[in-house]
Amino acid sequence: MSLIGGIRPPIAVLSVLLLTLAGITALTLGKPAGVLVPKAVLTSQQYVAEDGAVALRTSLDESIRDLTNTATLFNEGQPVSADTVLDKIGNVYQKWRGTAVVEIKSGNLLAARGENVPLTAIDRSKLSAKDGLAPRMVRMDNGQTRLVILAVLSWEGKPQQLLVASSSLTFPGVSLADGRAIGVVDSTGQVLSSHGNLDTKRAQQQLKSFATAAAKKAEQHPITAKEPGAGGYTGVSGHLTGGAAQDMRTVGGYATLAAPVAGETTVASGLGLTVVTQVDVEERTAQLTRPAFGIAAAGALLVIGGLAVMVLLGTVQRPLIRLFLESRRLTRGDLARPVTVPKSGEAARVGAALERLRRQLQGAPADAEAPASRRGLGARALLAVCAVLLLAWSVPLMLVLNRADDSVRVPSQIVRDQKSRTATVSDRVRRALNEGHADLAAVAALIGDRTSAEDMKTVLERTVEDHDRYQSVYVLGADGTILAQAGSTPHHTAGKGPSTKSVEVTGEGGKTPVITATAEAPGRDGAAVVAEFRIEFLNALLGRQGMGDVRVLDAENRVIGGDAGYLAFQKAPSHLTPLLGKKDAYATVQRTGGTVRVAAVAPFTGGGEAKSLQWKVVSWQPASGLAIPEYSLQNRTVLAGLLGLTAAAACLGWLHIVVVRPLRELARQAEALAGGDRKTVLYPRHHDEVGAVARSLELIRQQLQEQRRGRDGGTRTPAGVGRN
Repeated sequence: MSLIGGIRPPIAVLSVLLLTLAGITALTLGKPAGVLVPKAVLTSQQYVAEDGAVALRTSLDESIRDLTNTATLFNEGQPVSADTVLDKIGNVYQKWRGTAVVEIKSGNLLAARGENVPLTAIDRSKLSAKDGLAPRMVRMDNGQTRLVILAVLSWEGKPQQLLVASSSLTFPGVSLADGRAIGVVDSTGQVLSSHGNLDTKRAQQQLKSFATAAAKKAEQHPITAKEPGAGGYTGVSGHLTGGAAQDMRTVGGYATLAAPVAGETTVASGLGLTVVTQVDVEERTAQLTRPAFGIAAAGALLVIGGLAVMVLLGTVQRPLIRLFLESRRLTRGDLARPVTVPKSGEAARVGAALERLRRQLQGAPADAEAPASRRGLGARALLAVCAVLLLAWSVPLMLVLNRADDSVRVPSQIVRDQKSRTATVSDRVRRALNEGHADLAAVAALIGDRTSAEDMKTVLERTVEDHDRYQSVYVLGADGTILAQAGSTPHHTAGKGPSTKSVEVTGEGGKTPVITATAEAPGRDGAAVVAEFRIEFLNALLGRQGMGDVRVLDAENRVIGGDAGYLAFQKAPSHLTPLLGKKDAYATVQRTGGTVRVAAVAPFTGGGEAKSLQWKVVSWQPASGLAIPEYSLQNRTVLAGLLGLTAAAACLGWLHIVVVRPLRELARQAEALAGGDRKTVLYPRHHDEVGAVARSLELIRQQLQEQRRGRDGGTRTPAGVGRN
């Protein structure tokens, strides 16, 4: 018999699967779900740490790139004094704690602004080496750590100068409300910078403990640190659980600084830094189920499954095996004993046909009266009965039992994290637009000193190449004429002069909004440098894991950008209406129409040119996607039902394909053979019980043919003799 065919394997596999599923059901659904800190809360801390790592990496990389690009622009212009360089940098950017210009050869300090830059950490003799100008981490006398960034100022005929800027390890825009703390850790586990709620000795000790654990975990490779197929953040990240005090437990997250594209590196991601966060959350036991439920469900499955298997054994397997034995007996010539005919179904039809064939082998004519056939339920009907039995167990688990209704409790920390993460994204968008305008202002300051369109075009092309946030940059004259342009074709109305707004949105009625920044070029009679932002750049800032749907809305609550699936300038979803009037970041749990979702809004706050836009960022996600106890129990219950349904469909489908369909065809062929069809050859479909019966019927057909030929030959011989 075939190992995968026949009647026995499907029934045996079904029995094993049902027993296994009963055990799984008893262990998973019968296990008391005493959850102190839901997994969703822990995962949320990981996402907060990833947000902080993204913000820090972006800030450091932008600081390095901006200083380098600014030095390049100065080098392409006329020589200026060190004070002029620092003044122009200070007017455009306010991101560095301190700046200085040093003459490389002599080491003389030519100018300085802000806090004292740690110049003693710079070896001027190694600046010409391959990594001589690479940024470096320097620990100050006060214990704080600074990132020192270097760039060379070089003009023909003048000694080379070193432009130095120091940047602190801060997290621009990361919300630290509700008692959260955040820190930067190096590869040895030392805390380089910390912010937030660290007023108590316990909080400080916990951060150090988290820092040591995070530094050790950061040694893993980003691919091996995640479960297969997890995807998500390109660096190493995870969550941490600390000690408890009374009914509060400290939880946290960690994330290494990683490039936005997997496999690539940036200057900041190569510094070996890790971001660690921590917050105290309330421990609350959620007793959702009792062991009796899982045991009862497993017991019901054993009873129903046992009944289904008994039906298959008694009405399908045993009759088919008996037919196999009876057919082999007839082929061996044992015709004395009548065939034992099964009670019903296709097996009864085949058994009745075998009995008729036995009589025909004994000499009875093919048209002799056939014995009464007991039809009853066919094999397909029996499979349907078994399917109904198994569905009676699976369907309630999938659709009825352990449902998490709209009264489900969403942990308050999840709501707070949704608010703080939305505020972080809002600030990232605002800072990105401010940064884009600041870069444009730096370009405009240098464009003002240039007269030829060719020189301006060179600067604009470098700007588009160095800053992927722009899709088009051009110099617009006061009369609306484009004097120089780089990038894609501008969305500019001919004859329209520069806008008086630093940042604005146009393009209503089109497929995408057009976000433009304008910076006046000094000394060019009202001309300005205009840049159009790529909408993809804006949308990329919104795509954060674990936040659900994120949208940027304008002052009229129309959608400007989103992480996925939106129409430009469409109205915000109606369920967000209660949130849109909030002046500060706000989050809540919405319960409408049986749907539970966590929603948050964060208007632009802080300064900069982008504040005048009065934009806001909104986010929402269904609570059903969160790993909280009620939904986890519901998911396990649904999974148990799906496993039962899958086992039933697989095994009963296997039986139908391998046994039932061939058996129905065999019954038709057996009745035709018993009715006198001696020409149709019977071929077995599978090497199993049904195939064995088919082979026996074929042998019987051949015996009947030989019998008829012998009978016909005996009657023809006398007639032949008479004619001779």
